[in-house]
Amino acid sequence: MSTAAATQPRKLGSLGPSVFPIALGCMGMSGTYGPVEEPESLATIHAAIDAGVNLIDTGDFYGMGHNEMLVGQALRFFREQVLISVKFGAQRGPDGSWLGYDARPNAVKTALAYSLKRLDVDHIDIYRPARLDPNVPIEDTIGAIADMIKAGYVRYIGLSEVGPETIRRAVAVHPIGDLQIEYSLISRSPESSIFPLLDELGIAITAYGVLSRGLLSGSSISGPADIRNRFPRFSGENLARNRQLVDRLKQIAHKKDISQSQLAVAWVLAKNPNVIPLIGARTRQQLSESTAALNVQLTPDDLAEIEAALPPEAVSGTRYDTHGMQTLDSERSE
Repeated sequence: MSTAAATQPRKLGSLGPSVFPIALGCMGMSGTYGPVEEPESLATIHAAIDAGVNLIDTGDFYGMGHNEMLVGQALRFFREQVLISVKFGAQRGPDGSWLGYDARPNAVKTALAYSLKRLDVDHIDIYRPARLDPNVPIEDTIGAIADMIKAGYVRYIGLSEVGPETIRRAVAVHPIGDLQIEYSLISRSPESSIFPLLDELGIAITAYGVLSRGLLSGSSISGPADIRNRFPRFSGENLARNRQLVDRLKQIAHKKDISQSQLAVAWVLAKNPNVIPLIGARTRQQLSESTAALNVQLTPDDLAEIEAALPPEAVSGTRYDTHGMQTLDSERSE
């Protein structure tokens, strides 16, 4: 793929808007990986917009509302230049604990009302349940969002971490713009049954975790508040074995005179034109490094070499802990 092709806008589904080929995920700006500097977070969002990024992703449960307020502040004078994607439904306790998911129709509308207020906007461009609520039919959740589209509060519907059956049931209620799902060199399970279905239905992919939460970039856990303390891939012997894999990526990147992060992002960009990598940059430096991946050209031979060096079956540990994996409809067999 040429550099020109890589920088072409990508469609957010067959019926959705065109977006810059890289999007910005803001979760890490609300303490998920440890302390952050708010002025740098705001500067990073503004730098992303200056670079052409026009899809900003947040969640109403990131920092218990802090992230939405941060994004709202950053976009105060840039609202018309960007699309805002919001995940909802995760329930949090005052101590930050995770209490489950609520995607009942009334909960959908209540969550939306609070998000509009925190973001200080009159509509949200893409609204999606963060996970499938096992107690609520997906048809009911999608129907409630569709009501909000008719009322003018939402423009498009997205999904997150759901499998083929749920996708088909959702599409039967209302067109879906994109599925947000973890996808990287070492998290490739969506390729088997989910991605072919999305291609068939004209649904885009917003891929998060393209750097595997910093594992592929060589990032280390910052302290006790870092959420990666709970992830098996970052613990003990798993981490040691995974870092050996990442060293292989680093060697390939070195031959191309780029960073391993850029190579990992470029791989995702090259794999599927319907994928928009969702970069979780917390600083302008991280953002600049990731967007530079748009200038990296990978041949089919390059892709084969990279994939042979980091086969997903060689990865040690699951991408979430046991409880987290149980919430992933995308990981269930059809």
